[in-house]
Amino acid sequence: MKRHKSLKHTEVYKKTDLRKYKFKSTKDLGSCKDRIGQNRAIDSIMFGLSIKKQGYNLFLSGGPGLGKKTLISSILKKMASKEKVPNDWCYVFNFENPKEPKAISIPPGMGKEFKSDMDDFINLLRVDIPKAFESKEFDQEKNKLADKYNTQKEKYFKTLREFGSKNSIQVQFTPTGIATVPLVKNKPAQQQQFENLDEETKNKLREKKKTVDNQVAITLQNVRKIDKQYMDSLKKLQNQVAAFTVEGQIETLIEKYKEQENIINQLHDIKNDIVTNIDKFLPQKNTGPAMPFMPAQNNQQDFKRPLIEYQVNVYTDNSNTKGAPVIIESQPHYLNLFGTIERELVMGAMVTNFTLIQEGSISKANGGYLVVEAIDIIRFPFVWDTLKKVIENGEHRIEDMYQQYGYTSGVGLKPQPIDIDIKVIFIGPGQIYHLLYNYDPDFKKLFKIKADFDSTVEAEEKSVLEYACTIKTICENEKLKDLDKSGVARIMEYSTRIAGDQEKFSVHFGKIAQTLIEAEHWATVSGSNLIKGEHIETALQKKVLRSNMVEDKIQEMITRGTFMIDTEGAVTGQINGLAVYNMGDYAFGKPSRITCETFMGNEGIVNIDRRVKLSGNIHDKGVLILSGFLGRKFAQNKPLSLSASIVFEQSYEMIDGDSASAAELITLLSSLAEIPIKQSFAITGSVNQKGMIQPIGGVNEKIEGFFDICTEMGLTGDQGVVIPHQNVKNLMLKKEIVEAVKNRKFHIYPIETIDDGIEILTGMDAGKRGANGNFKKGSFNELVDSRLRELAINQKQFGKTAAKKENTNNGEH
Repeated sequence: MKRHKSLKHTEVYKKTDLRKYKFKSTKDLGSCKDRIGQNRAIDSIMFGLSIKKQGYNLFLSGGPGLGKKTLISSILKKMASKEKVPNDWCYVFNFENPKEPKAISIPPGMGKEFKSDMDDFINLLRVDIPKAFESKEFDQEKNKLADKYNTQKEKYFKTLREFGSKNSIQVQFTPTGIATVPLVKNKPAQQQQFENLDEETKNKLREKKKTVDNQVAITLQNVRKIDKQYMDSLKKLQNQVAAFTVEGQIETLIEKYKEQENIINQLHDIKNDIVTNIDKFLPQKNTGPAMPFMPAQNNQQDFKRPLIEYQVNVYTDNSNTKGAPVIIESQPHYLNLFGTIERELVMGAMVTNFTLIQEGSISKANGGYLVVEAIDIIRFPFVWDTLKKVIENGEHRIEDMYQQYGYTSGVGLKPQPIDIDIKVIFIGPGQIYHLLYNYDPDFKKLFKIKADFDSTVEAEEKSVLEYACTIKTICENEKLKDLDKSGVARIMEYSTRIAGDQEKFSVHFGKIAQTLIEAEHWATVSGSNLIKGEHIETALQKKVLRSNMVEDKIQEMITRGTFMIDTEGAVTGQINGLAVYNMGDYAFGKPSRITCETFMGNEGIVNIDRRVKLSGNIHDKGVLILSGFLGRKFAQNKPLSLSASIVFEQSYEMIDGDSASAAELITLLSSLAEIPIKQSFAITGSVNQKGMIQPIGGVNEKIEGFFDICTEMGLTGDQGVVIPHQNVKNLMLKKEIVEAVKNRKFHIYPIETIDDGIEILTGMDAGKRGANGNFKKGSFNELVDSRLRELAINQKQFGKTAAKKENTNNGEH
């Protein structure tokens, strides 16, 4: 039997040695790069950002805490600062179709200026137009028109009166119209006087009155024409006055914005509307009773129309933007992302207009970059479908979300779309990327660049200073105290533990930052100006204490005998396996008793946990591999005739994973060989059909879990854990175990084959098969082989005896 060496204390924990580096604290470190260990991701990002074609949007893939948002923000900030500032977008009134406000694009910063100019323009016209219509000159021109048309009307009325006199009919002008009265003796006849006339005279007067009435109708028709001519002339005069008043202001604006065709066209439309609707600027006469709940108007000019149609809604304002915009939207629900058309409550009714169109992040990022969390885009309703349309069509329509799906909306406006040129960056885990890629055919057309973020970086010599610099940057960003050299070394060791590899550092800087924040608290409590290694150690211990109540309860149940685990002695067909419990924020190891019983039969290896549906697929696979191992090693010259039951004792929940397959195989072989297994050891590792040990996960937690139980029950110096040799590089055990290993109180054995494990756990030579095909005499494998041969022979003999007995019974009948 070969001699198996346990690991040294230097092999179970890699200390970070910073003695050759000259800095005393992070304050002494120079300028630092933005991020280390993400070269692959950075290359992908730079490639995606450099391609301006449609569909080359980016998906930053990786777990939380890898600095994806920080990195992309830093890159975009530098890149965007060198790019062109995009145009402003404004909404203005559409005089041809008021329900479709016009979208106009103008140079950056001009939108706010244009709005201010139009507000000033409106305010000036509110003063100048009424003043022009109250001027002496306007009154004179108006009076001239009135005199002119009144003279024409008077001629018609004079002719009408003369015509009536010739026909003995008097024409009377009353407030209600024109009346015709017969004349008797050159005086208007009273009714009774008219009735006293003879019938012939009355008929003549009636005929004359009818003739005069016809002439009255003709005269009124002519007068109405004169009134219309007067009103047209007055309107023309008003338009001329208005045009003269507006002309100067409009021409000033036209000259100022002469390079902007959209603005010029809008100014012409505004001028035409003002000239043809001058009453908007004139005092409104109160012609009816006051409406309930409306303020009384004591003066004709108290109430001013808002004149919304002449205003400007600066939808996207880039006046203060430096370079291309970079928008990081943390709440990308529909309204935040795509904007909305707000409503106002007016006299109990909800109303809207184009000045209430509000922008969202899409328009804010137009001409630049939009960064959002992918999970939020999927979670919020209507967002993903709408975003795809915006990217595909290169335009954004501000609509009520219900209009997207053809439902009726009370908005009443349908603003013209604005052109969109935007690079969208999604941030999320790989699962979201693959979900969208596999189930949404549009996704792969729109997001052609994937940037994978690694979780670790090689712990090379050059990386040490870079990592220390990154720690300094985190402290600066979080406004933390500097770290001394011991603090830097301890946080690097913690980083290696997170990475799960002695040759790597973790780039889960979210966890690093959280630890530094908590360590600063303990530095402050101790009165230190620097964060030291002891403060980081305290922070880590306190974090465990906040999260490990379940672990403590389980350990208590084990030490009190509720969960049965032995740490001394030797038992046949019984072994200590190791499992990891993940509570989300905390993971810990727990030993589990695995037992096996073997007996004659043909069922093979029975996984009891599988029979009761408490075994996952991977665990089932691991158990099935055991049959392949037995067949390969022991059934080349005989059949396998056995039944074996394997179970995790006191297990009441689902078991999965194959990390217990080595333990299950050894306890199976122990039962067959009838050789006891040392209970002072626990083992973890998976095994293949050839008996080779394979690596597993959670090795640190598993070792620490068994060590804690051994400590509670009493360290004897014989206890330890057997692990796959490939997992040695993953060891970063807590200092109590490192001390115990150093003092030979606890042992960790790496193994390569199942035979190595057998020898450590039983103290027997496993034995190899010799040239004659037999295992070494007295070896563990020879005992297993002999037991399997015995079971095969007994099974065969039992079959013959049973058949002979059955034949005898049949003959007697």
